[in-house]
Amino acid sequence: MTPTPPVPSTPFAPLTGPLGFYPVVHDAAWVQRLLGWGVRTVQLRCKAAGHTPAEIAREVRAAVEFGNQVPGAQVFINDHWKLALDAGAYGVHLGQEDLTAAEGADIEALRRAGLRLGLSTHTPAELARARAVRPSYLAIGPIYPTTLKVMPYAPVGLAQLKEWALLAAPYPVVAIGGISLERLPGVRACLPGQNDGVAVVSAVTLADDPEQAALAGLRLAAR
Repeated sequence: MTPTPPVPSTPFAPLTGPLGFYPVVHDAAWVQRLLGWGVRTVQLRCKAAGHTPAEIAREVRAAVEFGNQVPGAQVFINDHWKLALDAGAYGVHLGQEDLTAAEGADIEALRRAGLRLGLSTHTPAELARARAVRPSYLAIGPIYPTTLKVMPYAPVGLAQLKEWALLAAPYPVVAIGGISLERLPGVRACLPGQNDGVAVVSAVTLADDPEQAALAGLRLAAR
């Protein structure tokens, strides 16, 4: 059983706006594009495979810079928290393994620097562990089967999402995993909070018209 970390005295900085429509993209150019279309919450997930450390650092710096140029932008950096910290990022998003690797002094460094923290969860036990860190938001998934990432977890589904979102309180929730624009309204209806959001990947980046897909996502995720 994964141990639950002790409850810290100070929570992570809160979000400055609702999560809303939350695309996850693979490079900084997509971050810039989406911010230009009016999206305000974006995650850069630039995986190490196929990229040199210098390339990843360059993408992180560019994504942070694009976010800093747009009022109200909430740009999160996935995994690469040290690079995000050095670049002065708004926030970072960590999976469970990343949380384990960064626990202790590293997590406290992020907290003291004022970065926002999002944490992935896939089970009630992981949800409880993540809540104990007092993050800025919690992610729940995969909601539906997804082919973009090998997942050792069964899909959460809408009924469990609705239950688990209540367990996440008082933290905002973002639902992720296999969510198309067609599925988005049903997913959003399961999330009780004004600041909750819905994350998508291929719904925008693989769309025939990404800009129109992003604009549709913004409308569908609005609350």
